[in-house]
Amino acid sequence: MTLPAHAEDLGHQIYAIDTGFERARFDAAYLVVDSGRAAFIDTGHNAAVPRLLDTLAALGLSRDAVDWVIPTHVHLDHAGGAGLLMTQLPQARALIHPRGARHLINPLALVEGARAVYGVEVVRQTYGTVEPIPAERVVESHDAMEILLGQRPLRLIDTPGHARHHHCIWDARSRGWFTGDTFGISYREFDTAAGPWMFPSTTPVQFDPDALRQSIDRLLESDPQVLYPTHFSRVDNVPRVAAQFREVLDQFVSGARAVQADWPADRAERVRRLEAMVASTLLASARKAGISLAEEAVLALLQMDVTLNAQGINVWLSQGTARKTEPEG
Repeated sequence: MTLPAHAEDLGHQIYAIDTGFERARFDAAYLVVDSGRAAFIDTGHNAAVPRLLDTLAALGLSRDAVDWVIPTHVHLDHAGGAGLLMTQLPQARALIHPRGARHLINPLALVEGARAVYGVEVVRQTYGTVEPIPAERVVESHDAMEILLGQRPLRLIDTPGHARHHHCIWDARSRGWFTGDTFGISYREFDTAAGPWMFPSTTPVQFDPDALRQSIDRLLESDPQVLYPTHFSRVDNVPRVAAQFREVLDQFVSGARAVQADWPADRAERVRRLEAMVASTLLASARKAGISLAEEAVLALLQMDVTLNAQGINVWLSQGTARKTEPEG
């Protein structure tokens, strides 16, 4: 078996697929296999679908072998290609958080929310036409739900904090969580001899630090040995990255409150100050983690995260006045 260049065998019949979204090793979808049956966890955008199908074929599996497509949540870098992928998988059902299911059945509000954050032209060029998933092929998850993939149990729990339409998936065989964005982001460019570095994703518009802390606590109750975040791929040394995550989250909150204490009336100025806070917090955390890349290189890799995290924190500080830009669920 030879995997395509965009796919990696992570062990335990789990495969990470680089979706090609934004840059190499930025956005992952996962293919999980057991007893000749398969599931995709997150899909990337429409342009990723050929990569997902190529990986399936490289493993000698037919499209009929896929039982489940499971977006961790409905943000378009995770689920934008789910509808198109489902058209190619005749036996698959889509397992979606109940707050997000209707937005993949009818993606109009989801796309409008993305346009409000990124702009109409960016959404058109990046995501294309987001295809709906027929309602009869959608299954809504619930907290502590368990499904069988072949003989392999997968358990889903509700994990708000990044988004209210987010669930995470536990795989007992690898003792790992597929965490979407709940457990944050860990880019492989920042790996050091000491291990990976991880930080929270507070992107618009449903960031809730208290809920996020509770979700992380629930994930850690299972004593995971590995995490599978969408950004990007397998992360080991869970206690280390959990400590990093919590420290940065606390610093985001305290830094945001400091900005709020001198709150500019102008939204653009508020976001600019929050961007400066987010950038300095992440840079300090990266240095503490032993990352020796030049400051310019670190900030270049984090540019999108700084911008979106600041926007999400601004919405949170503004007590939800901008929540209408994303599906409420």
